[in-house]
Amino acid sequence: MTETLIVDGNGARIPARGFGTFQLRDDVCRTAVRAAVEAGYRHVDTAAMYGNEVEVGEGVRDSGVAREDLFITTKVWTDNIAEEDLLVSAQASLKRLEMKQVDLLLIHWPNRAIPLESSIRGLCRARKEGFAKYIGVSNFPVALLEQAVRLAAGHGEKLAANQCEYHPRLDQSKVIAACKAHRMAFTSYSPLGRGDLVRNETIAGMAQRLGRKPSQVILRWHFQQGVVAIPRSSTPAHIAENFDIAHFELSDADMAAIFAMRSSGGRIVSPAFAPDWDA
Repeated sequence: MTETLIVDGNGARIPARGFGTFQLRDDVCRTAVRAAVEAGYRHVDTAAMYGNEVEVGEGVRDSGVAREDLFITTKVWTDNIAEEDLLVSAQASLKRLEMKQVDLLLIHWPNRAIPLESSIRGLCRARKEGFAKYIGVSNFPVALLEQAVRLAAGHGEKLAANQCEYHPRLDQSKVIAACKAHRMAFTSYSPLGRGDLVRNETIAGMAQRLGRKPSQVILRWHFQQGVVAIPRSSTPAHIAENFDIAHFELSDADMAAIFAMRSSGGRIVSPAFAPDWDA
């Protein structure tokens, strides 16, 4: 079986196994990022809103792995996605990370009060001015994604990725299909869902049969769909376990059984300012 450890998003070669840092702060964040890179992760995800870009940068440097061998993603918060504000936010992120450039810069959430044209124009300028190697969006349902792709094309740019909540209880098939149609990568945040997913009987049974952890089964499910997943943990042992998903395989029946867990109430993250979701 040939494994694809890299997901391509319009030229961006994104490591499929990423490390998320939401809610990791201070020394916990710094230590976790270092542990993740030492465990083999080469993709680290952060955001201005997380308040941990300084510690993420420190953890990366503490790992001793060369910056050019890593893929770093950060995001501009929804309040700051007007054109000029986005550029200021991107520069501030680079200063906190102590990096000259991130690999991927995302709009964290769309904002109904800010014209999408302004946001995408700013995002495209951020790439042209060298703040980011690639650009993309996060939490964009299909209709907004189509608009964003069209607007970026008008500025001569292509979007590399759309980062959205995704786990076995949430159907994201429409968004994933749209990403594939535009040759974009799809990145799953909250890929393990709520904690109860690892205790689900179906997943626990697969894990026992395969000699794996339930979290590894869920992450393997993401992996076999060709999407990027960015699980978060502050425990070095769990960080390493979440990375170790490349050497076993879920059968078609296993995949179907996990897909069957989709629920109409499966979404976890839906703040008051969220867009109109597809599902």
